[in-house]
Amino acid sequence: MNRSRATTRRQLPGSPFNVPTVAPPVKVFALDDRVTHDKYGLGRVIAVEEGTAVLVDFGPRTERILEPYHKLYKL
Repeated sequence: MNRSRATTRRQLPGSPFNVPTVAPPVKVFALDDRVTHDKYGLGRVIAVEEGTAVLVDFGPRTERILEPYHKLYKL
């Protein structure tokens, strides 16, 4: 009879599957940073809400982009 394993298997120190998990780099924006967004295009950061969102002026429109800032890149 097979019993289900309640714990995960322990990887050996030399195992190729023993890869440390790396957190993605945190995106940090400041006032007047030039940015680009996949949907809205080029813009400039006009306000920063620490750990929550950034307000970006894309010319004809102003958008509030929430963290983790998908599709938003600093130029």
